[in-house]
Amino acid sequence: MVATVGDHRAEVTKVVCDTFRLDPALVEPDAPLEELGIDSKGRIKLLAALEIHYGVTIDLDRLDRFTDVGSVAEVLADALRGKGR
Repeated sequence: MVATVGDHRAEVTKVVCDTFRLDPALVEPDAPLEELGIDSKGRIKLLAALEIHYGVTIDLDRLDRFTDVGSVAEVLADALRGKGR
């Protein structure tokens, strides 16, 4: 069975909340990361946290797609399928 983006949204939300010490109740999947206080340096930190948590490699050029939790889940799904390397 292939994992879908929806499968990863809850997991990405948890990583975001753990990494940035946010209340999960305040993190909406379509809220811009900037509204959560995650700037460009924060997106790099999030990328590193995802790589460590999932044991994948995500190219830095994919950071421009890190706009909200849903888009981060899409990038993660690609990486887990081997497209993010």
